[in-house]
Amino acid sequence: MEISPQLIEAIGFAAGALTTASFLPQLLAVYRQKSAKDLSWSYLAMFTLGVGMWFAYGVMLERPPIIAANAVTLALLGGIIGLKLKYHH
Repeated sequence: MEISPQLIEAIGFAAGALTTASFLPQLLAVYRQKSAKDLSWSYLAMFTLGVGMWFAYGVMLERPPIIAANAVTLALLGGIIGLKLKYHH
């Protein structure tokens, strides 16, 4: 059974959209609670580095689903990190 390239791309974009969207509730929670104390700096650093590497990997392979998902995830992580810095006591 051969799978069409369009289906493969659609699955990639859908997976990227779902995993990336999973960060939106966290960003909203940090914003609403005015606190990100439950998110460790080591977690944020390692996760951001990993997502950045996935983004670079996608660019090197010219894979739009990987590039798009990780670019948006990096932006959401940037928002979370920015709020953590803002609300750090």
